[in-house]
Amino acid sequence: MKFTLSWLKDHLDTDASLDEICTRLTAIGLEVEDIDDKAAFKPFVIAKVLSAEKHPQADKLKVLMVDIGAGQPVQVVCGAPNAREGLIGAFAAPGAYVPGIDVTLSVGNIRGVESRGMMCSERELQMSDSHDGIIDLPADAPVGTSFAAYAGLDDPIIEINLTPNRPDCTSIHGIARDLAASGLGTLKVRPAPAFSVQGETPVKVSLDLGTDTHLCPGFSLRLVRGVKNGPSPAWMQKRLLAIGLRRINALVDITNYMTFDMGRPMHVFDAAKVKGDLTVRRAVEGETILALDQRTYTLTPNTVVIADENGLESIGGVMGGEHSGCDETTTDVLIESALWDPMNIARTGRSLGIITDARYRFERGVDPAYMVPGLDRTTELVLELCGGTPAEANIVEGPKTAPKTVDFPVSEVKRLTGLEVSTDESVAILRGLGFPVKDGAEAERFTVTVPSWRPDVDGKADLVEEVMRIHGVDHIRPVPLERDVSVNTRILTTLQIRTRLAKRALAARGMLEAVTWSFIPKAQATLFGGGAPALALSNPIAADMSDMRPSLLPGLLTAAQRNADKGYGDVAIFEVSGTYENDRPEGQRRVAGGIRRGTASLAGAGRAWSNASRGGGKPVDVYDAKADALAVLEACGVPMGNVQIEAGAPGWFHPGRSGTIKYGPKITLGYFGEFHPKTLEALDVSGALAGFEVFVDALPEPKKKATRTKPALELSPFQAVKRDFAFVVDRAVEAAAIVKAASGADRKLVAGVTVFDVFEGAALGEAKKSVAVEVVIQPADRTLTDEDFEALTAKIVANVTKTTGGVLRG
Repeated sequence: MKFTLSWLKDHLDTDASLDEICTRLTAIGLEVEDIDDKAAFKPFVIAKVLSAEKHPQADKLKVLMVDIGAGQPVQVVCGAPNAREGLIGAFAAPGAYVPGIDVTLSVGNIRGVESRGMMCSERELQMSDSHDGIIDLPADAPVGTSFAAYAGLDDPIIEINLTPNRPDCTSIHGIARDLAASGLGTLKVRPAPAFSVQGETPVKVSLDLGTDTHLCPGFSLRLVRGVKNGPSPAWMQKRLLAIGLRRINALVDITNYMTFDMGRPMHVFDAAKVKGDLTVRRAVEGETILALDQRTYTLTPNTVVIADENGLESIGGVMGGEHSGCDETTTDVLIESALWDPMNIARTGRSLGIITDARYRFERGVDPAYMVPGLDRTTELVLELCGGTPAEANIVEGPKTAPKTVDFPVSEVKRLTGLEVSTDESVAILRGLGFPVKDGAEAERFTVTVPSWRPDVDGKADLVEEVMRIHGVDHIRPVPLERDVSVNTRILTTLQIRTRLAKRALAARGMLEAVTWSFIPKAQATLFGGGAPALALSNPIAADMSDMRPSLLPGLLTAAQRNADKGYGDVAIFEVSGTYENDRPEGQRRVAGGIRRGTASLAGAGRAWSNASRGGGKPVDVYDAKADALAVLEACGVPMGNVQIEAGAPGWFHPGRSGTIKYGPKITLGYFGEFHPKTLEALDVSGALAGFEVFVDALPEPKKKATRTKPALELSPFQAVKRDFAFVVDRAVEAAAIVKAASGADRKLVAGVTVFDVFEGAALGEAKKSVAVEVVIQPADRTLTDEDFEALTAKIVANVTKTTGGVLRG
């Protein structure tokens, strides 16, 4: 929303400076986005041409001697046809920036003649599109003074960022009302228009909308005969041009002026081009209209239109038709002021791709009570600028609704905002904003009537917001949250804590955190187990962001490839975020995922010879991904003794170089491994890549303890003993099964089992292997005898044989 300072002061009686006004606007919620103080026009001065001689080397150029009020005349080469001796115009010296042509002047040499500046045209100073000649001012224009001040070009332009809930401030009058309520001046209330009417408006209006009368709650129309339509006055043109609107003619400029001045979009029909009466109805499927923007639109029954006997004349509330538009030949004009349904206007504008100032206001909600007064004010402007004789207006209105009232206890201001605002000030603020306030049955409780221009106010919290923003949000003192009196009260949830722990663990392993999109292409979603219709976006921000991601890995893999394409092939990145299995709340998972590429292992990256001895310099593999995944589990406090690793993982991993992490037989904690070549090909990703995903929300909750104090450390006074066993098993038997069987032989004595060797050879037999494990035996209450060791050894061998079919290697 743009407006000039002088335009604002038409509605606000104030002596406040530009800075004070802009500061107050932002303070009351009308955030100032930009201020053009017109400093660019300060270098231009009024100058007089003392002489104009023909250029010696060019027939169309003249050499001017110009008096700029500095005593010494300045030589200027000029090609304007109206350049002559005695002309008074606008002069720009070297170093001045000319906005109309986007050029900073310097001393020039034109066909061998030095030129120290230029005489400017209206287009060069953005006053109009005229470029036929230089500006020609009256003889009494003061030479040597500021041209911007003389021509009114120094009027600052303010642009504010309006939130959609403030339709009242789509008008300059509404903005002035807010400023006046904040104490920055007095709102000027213009007297009601007073003019006499003659006769009736012959064009009748009917609303043919069936039961959908809400689509057009009201319509008013007035004929003005004998108008003289030409250019609008300079003051109006300047204001419209300042906010980015081009001048058309007086009648159209008046409607544009009303749109910004009072927030009331208007429309004018050339009465001679309207045949018969007007009907407001739904468009017929396939009907077309040539609109004022010279484009033809094909309409549907969802669009509300204004039609006469010739056909469509306007898209209601959005844009008028070219056929009945006003031009310089218009002598009789029909002025329309109507009300339209905001939701229908928004849908119509979006479906047709039309963005207009009228649509912007109607879809937010214009003041319904100003429909007829807006027609009268527009009529007044037409009579003032174009003359004519107005007729009695035709007004069609639906049933009026009673204004909303809100029961407002003033104590709510303190409760909701913490501000100490007196009752008198609260009431004064509301009344200043146009809210009638009536004393209630109880003290400190009032009945507040919501004005017609504030459709956004529904309840007492909205009134508290009004008091708060006008009183000043900056008056709210920051107050720390009250501390909980209990000791060691946990603030974060278990999932929040584990999310942070997982990030810290992966960062400590040399991985960098990445943030990837939650939306991925459908092909990638399908590849990683997703692609369900329920997870497809109905309005994606891009064609390749159509589905919610079922996994973090597609985004991380493509991110790693983008880094590789830019020369950073050794990448280790991770993300802890959400994935989506279905469209229900429980279908959103919290996952920690990571990718290593190239030689980016824990030991370091690169091809340096010194890295090879420490594991660096070789491509990453399944064991790097396994180590990262287990590090996440350990950091999150999962009892690692209960974690099991099984071969195999989902189809996007390599079938022989991947694994599944489980907690018991049923709970899956995650997957890790190298990626399937077909997966990488589908993603257009290459290189040595290994990754993992750990389901942070699937990790078992820690057992609650009566106290957080650690138990006493109990160490056995007896020496631990290690025994080695080598079992010959089938090649398909997993080493983990042997470890589990050996550990279960006697849980009181067996403190740990570790695999230290795997051997395959012809001497063992076909499809056989030898797995050697080290068993740590820890006595607790006595020293074990040889008989005890022999009995335990027999139990270990028997348990492994029973579970895996393995036999002790001889």
